[in-house]
Amino acid sequence: MLLYLFQSLSSEFSALSVFNYLSLRALLAALTALFVGFAAGPYVINKLKELKIGQAVRTCGPQTHLAKDGTPTMGGALILVAIGFSSLLWMDLSNRYVWAVLFVTLGYGAIGWVDDYRKVVHHNPKGMSAKEKFGWQSLIGILTAVYLAVALATPVNQTFFQTLASIGTNGFNLTKPENLDLLLPFFKQLSLPIGLIGFLVLTYIVIVGTSNAVNLTDGLDGLAIMPSVMVGGGLGVFAYVVGRPDFSSYLYFPYIPGSGELIIICAALAGAGLAFLWFNAYPAQVFMGDVGALALGGCLGTIAVITRQEIVLAIMGGVFVVETLSVMIQTTYFRLTHGKRIFLMAPIHHHFELKGWKETQVVVRFWIITFILVLIGLATLKIR
Repeated sequence: MLLYLFQSLSSEFSALSVFNYLSLRALLAALTALFVGFAAGPYVINKLKELKIGQAVRTCGPQTHLAKDGTPTMGGALILVAIGFSSLLWMDLSNRYVWAVLFVTLGYGAIGWVDDYRKVVHHNPKGMSAKEKFGWQSLIGILTAVYLAVALATPVNQTFFQTLASIGTNGFNLTKPENLDLLLPFFKQLSLPIGLIGFLVLTYIVIVGTSNAVNLTDGLDGLAIMPSVMVGGGLGVFAYVVGRPDFSSYLYFPYIPGSGELIIICAALAGAGLAFLWFNAYPAQVFMGDVGALALGGCLGTIAVITRQEIVLAIMGGVFVVETLSVMIQTTYFRLTHGKRIFLMAPIHHHFELKGWKETQVVVRFWIITFILVLIGLATLKIR
């Protein structure tokens, strides 16, 4: 919003043209989201307490978690408000990609809200059924995959709606199929041509999978939010690179016009996440709940797809991947062996708790691992 205001006034006040720079707007987006989070945090927490929207801790979990029973949850709404407000304030509203990311983020946040609301307010321990939740996630994921297939295949000199009209007349004839290829990190100009169907399937898996992976990770105070901030920051760098013809050409990445604007959302995510961590750090004053975890995962997955960094997302978000695999392995092994377990408890952060690690040790060590993995992911920019 402010971008249009400053652009209209820049002819009279040339100093305002500085707001055309993505780097400045990204910085301001982060600061805005940080301020909104800090300012609204105490109010949101007190309101949740008034409404008695508290987390019911599972008795089958680690016994140290019983003290957290009743801690306000659904605090992820604070993250969404900060991201949404900051992004709308500083982004280019005509950009086709930022709207796709916001659609997934807010859509998955709405799913998480309904799930949390049923659990906490209606005292329904199951919340949304797995089938219902997965169905809504799938619908949003499929719609986004189709939209992004069209958007990424749209040439520079053609609008999104012109491409849609062309598809209606001539069928889905991709004019830029290379933008749908799966990039392989650490290799210069090497990618897998997966085609339209492959892209749709991959996009669906990445968005839905990342959303649920972050949700599974959100089990300890501050465990999910800081890795989300770090991974989001890393993806922001990739968005900036592939959105510039000079940088993308020099580093052998596909040039995706308009994707640089995603750095605004990444910066807003970082600011909102750090503000939330202020209240979510051990001992947590508020939990994000599904409303925050599902939304953050969907946001990261969508940005990774647009920037064509799905594999790099798996590297940087290695903690999310391992948490998800631990649940899958534990569940499969339990069923095959009729009750035996590989881990003391899944997701794996609970395994380390039961091994004797303190909660803060698990959280900080997982942060350190994520920091290292994000650096490895960023190294793929140059090591190619």
